[in-house]
Amino acid sequence: MRRLLAGIAVGAVLVAASACGSSDGGGASDKNSSSGGTTEVKLGVIPIVDVAPVYLGQKKGFYKKHGLTLSMTAAQGGAAIVPGVVSGQFQFGFSNVTSLMIAQSNDVPVKAIANGVASTGVAGADFGAITVKKGSAIKSAKDLEGKKVAVNTLKNINETAVRESVRKAGGDPSEVKFVELAFDQMPAALDSGRIDAAMVVEPALATVKSQGATEIASSLVDVAPNLTVAMYFTSNQYAQQHPDVVKKFQEATAESLAYADAHPDEVRGIVTTYTTIPAAVLAKVTLPKWPAEPNRASIEALEKLGEQDGLFKSTPDLDKLLP
Repeated sequence: MRRLLAGIAVGAVLVAASACGSSDGGGASDKNSSSGGTTEVKLGVIPIVDVAPVYLGQKKGFYKKHGLTLSMTAAQGGAAIVPGVVSGQFQFGFSNVTSLMIAQSNDVPVKAIANGVASTGVAGADFGAITVKKGSAIKSAKDLEGKKVAVNTLKNINETAVRESVRKAGGDPSEVKFVELAFDQMPAALDSGRIDAAMVVEPALATVKSQGATEIASSLVDVAPNLTVAMYFTSNQYAQQHPDVVKKFQEATAESLAYADAHPDEVRGIVTTYTTIPAAVLAKVTLPKWPAEPNRASIEALEKLGEQDGLFKSTPDLDKLLP
């Protein structure tokens, strides 16, 4: 709870800073156009398979076609990207839905504008899972009681998903000891025994499996069928002051999502440009789904779990948050 409050405090400081700064809500940098007439916008992302469509869309020229050039910066998780967008460090960001709901419930002015990524909805064949080291005595999510489980950031969708898997297996999620760790650090931590389990997504999931790790639960699938995991967002201020740029980003991203969903081989190829995953491991990566629209029912299920776990200061307003 102290970590959550500290994070909220930081977000509040950044909100205040943006309010006291440029009146264009961080849009000054996006006015710098190249000779080709494109507008450069900064996008906060996480170095995981989820964001492959925007890298692929940039390469294929989809964003340029819509008058945009993306400048992407990697962060550990959506919780870290939210204050960056609100402060104007980024014009757009990628975040899991839970972190966006937490931000909104704490009066942080964010607005989801484009779909991001979805679970495959298939247990045992999803792009995210709880894994344990080869030979571990942990055989199900119930066995995680009293154990150290790594998630990329605390109080986010992955923690919520792990808790739900533990509940469904008949365990008490309040007994799980969550540890914050970047996805790319999880394989080594799991292999060395520093953690007992890890909630990983691709490409880290393929890496831990290549080390002999065992999957014990498909937590994103446990939350809801075809779960909308993350979305692209901006600040309310930027959306209001730069609706034309937001529309261009939405259109280019929609095109990129559709292309990625239809070209899995090109997705695997682009992942090598922003991660260090070996080609042999990359071939075994389970790709997520990139639907054009978010699954409202799945987000509502996620909201209920967040309320059950005490994540929200007030009930999120999904009508205002979602596109």
